Amino acid sequence: MQIAQEFTFSKRFPHLPLVGAAFSGKQSNVIPLSFGFPAPELLPVKQLSSASVTALQTQGKEALQYTGGIGQQKVIQWIKQRALLRSIEVEDSNIMITTGSMQGIDLVTRTLTDPGDHVWIESPSFFGAIRLFLLAEVQLTSFPIDEYGLRVDLVEQALIDARKNNKPIPKFLYVMPNYHNPSGVSLSVERRKKLAELAYEYNFFVVEDDAYVELSFSGKYLPAIYSFGPERVIYLSTFSKIVAPGIRMGWTITDKRILEKMKMLKSDGATSVFVQEITSQFLSNMDFDRHLNQLIHCYRSRRDAMIQSINDYFGDNVSFIIPDGGFFIWLTFPNDVDTTGFLQQSIDRGVSYIDGRHFYFGNVETNHLRLCFTYCNEEQIRKGISWIADSYFEYKKKFDVLGGGV
Repeated sequence: MQIAQEFTFSKRFPHLPLVGAAFSGKQSNVIPLSFGFPAPELLPVKQLSSASVTALQTQGKEALQYTGGIGQQKVIQWIKQRALLRSIEVEDSNIMITTGSMQGIDLVTRTLTDPGDHVWIESPSFFGAIRLFLLAEVQLTSFPIDEYGLRVDLVEQALIDARKNNKPIPKFLYVMPNYHNPSGVSLSVERRKKLAELAYEYNFFVVEDDAYVELSFSGKYLPAIYSFGPERVIYLSTFSKIVAPGIRMGWTITDKRILEKMKMLKSDGATSVFVQEITSQFLSNMDFDRHLNQLIHCYRSRRDAMIQSINDYFGDNVSFIIPDGGFFIWLTFPNDVDTTGFLQQSIDRGVSYIDGRHFYFGNVETNHLRLCFTYCNEEQIRKGISWIADSYFEYKKKFDVLGGGV
């Protein structure tokens, strides 16, 4: 039997731990407040089953070919109509369907950058995007957020400094404007306008990742950054949060010249034309607003249950901004707390969360953690929060005994 020699793999892989659905380990009895998943009981299984049958019966011969059937165009038309709620007016040629919004981020990054180019991000930011940028071998710089979203004033100062001192201007700035992952905050309209103005003035792109935009608990929608700068903004969104993540469909809206280059890099060709056919049947034959309202009603109730539980079990030991939509609450502890320090104890008790260090590049802040309120029911949420609190106070007591304080 031959023994394989040691093989040298690509050096591009970042030295970062994997973070994802399996974060809580393999224990089936753990309450997964770490999961950024939709509510399983609200997944439209029956409707998608019916849509699948209809797609096969009416468009099967076309939908199962490489090029697909009419469903692709119907999906594009639906996206165009929903985009109007964000003050986005585009032609069909400005829209491309992607295999999830992560593929959109990947294609944008490979289209706009070469290794060594500069990309600016929020701090904190979505860990999946951070990993993707590092795999693209770009140079990352991060800027803080507050209750109104990205500190665009600091971005402007950095751009002024870069131009004055002949430093690199970023190829793009990545931002999540609505119900930010992980913080839950939304970017103010004033900052959206300013960011678009800066993109024109300094000749860079804004990559607007709007994955959670439909999940507005107030029913109100702010204009997209794209609406203030269509030549300098690339808009991304997804069906994962409003239909099902398993269909793996997202979309990109941008200048057709950019889409042409992205399509050249899209190695899978057209995103599953059969799934597009199913999705078009689903969207055409159901009351989407009713479906969306069910999601919003459930998620708003679960958010409120989580807020109440945090207040009950943590009191004034933590702070957070109440999100007006989306999936997440971002807990902030005193500066000397490291939330990794009581993660394993929480899992041992039966609950998981994601410690905040994974959402940073550069200046890592360790005193945060992310909780998802959409996947678990209210009873699980309350129980899970109580166990995290127990773990935290046990951790805090240990440090107090040692004289270090927390």
